Amino acid sequence: METLILKVGDPYKDDISQACKILKNGGLVAFPTETVYGLGALAFMPGAVRKIFAVKGRPADNPLIVHVSSLEQFEEVCYVDERYWPVIKKITPGPVTFVFRKRPHVPNEVTGGLNTVGVRFPAHPIAQRLALCAGPIAAPSANLSGKPSPTTFESVYEDLNGKIECIIDGGESAFGIESTIVDLTGETPLVLRPGPITIEELEELFGKVNVFNPEETSRPLSPGMKYRHYAPDKPLKLVNSEELANFANTDILVLCTEESKEKFLKNARNVLTIGSLKRPYTIAQNLYKSLRYVDKSPYSSAVIEKLPEYGIFFSIMNRIKKAVRGEKK
Repeated sequence: METLILKVGDPYKDDISQACKILKNGGLVAFPTETVYGLGALAFMPGAVRKIFAVKGRPADNPLIVHVSSLEQFEEVCYVDERYWPVIKKITPGPVTFVFRKRPHVPNEVTGGLNTVGVRFPAHPIAQRLALCAGPIAAPSANLSGKPSPTTFESVYEDLNGKIECIIDGGESAFGIESTIVDLTGETPLVLRPGPITIEELEELFGKVNVFNPEETSRPLSPGMKYRHYAPDKPLKLVNSEELANFANTDILVLCTEESKEKFLKNARNVLTIGSLKRPYTIAQNLYKSLRYVDKSPYSSAVIEKLPEYGIFFSIMNRIKKAVRGEKK
């Protein structure tokens, strides 16, 4: 299959009608969002949605997120609990997904057979324009299943060129990790996946939230919960900052903060810095690019520095822990 590449310089004005047409015809389009690149099919086309799973090698019980262009379109996909509209309106469009009961016409292919669905109103203009033109779009990250999610066109091209109909090149994603997912079907909001909207910020918005432990369920209730994700093919190990010096000038790549490099690995040649502790959102933006570099590097394996677990660091560590898991499903 020949993949159409659409390079978009002005995300508000450049022509994306070809991508819209491909979606309407049941094809797949990889497109940028403010979190990571998504691999989209029209949400109400079960046959098109099934193509996503086939291309990615994604387990069929792993639900997808539906991306919409407005709050009106939001309601086409799910039943919104009225008490949550004020918060939804306050933080959307943005890097957050809400889980509600699905409308009957949302295919089981989208929800993994669940009666709930995750819906997101993204902030990226290209994602908004696609959903406005074609309709609600079901989309996981635009990578092969288990690989680090793509935050650049180049990473999408590397994984999916020749496998899908179209890739939109819209530059680098702003946040670099996937959206926060909040289940609003119960009495208390339940965070299924931490992300750019932090636990602390959600507590300010909702008053109280619970954080779900994915090990407590036998199946994923949302994307990014159950299966090993974000992982390079080469072995990756999580280590404390104080242990980093043990790996200086070895055949092991060290992924660490700028502060730890200066303290423990000042003259080491085998170091890739992922950002500064003073600028945590930069670490989030760099994380998947760094994990993808592990397989391209000349080193046999890699270690990555353990970070604090509060604020956006909690979300980053959620991704790192899944990347270093031993099992691959």
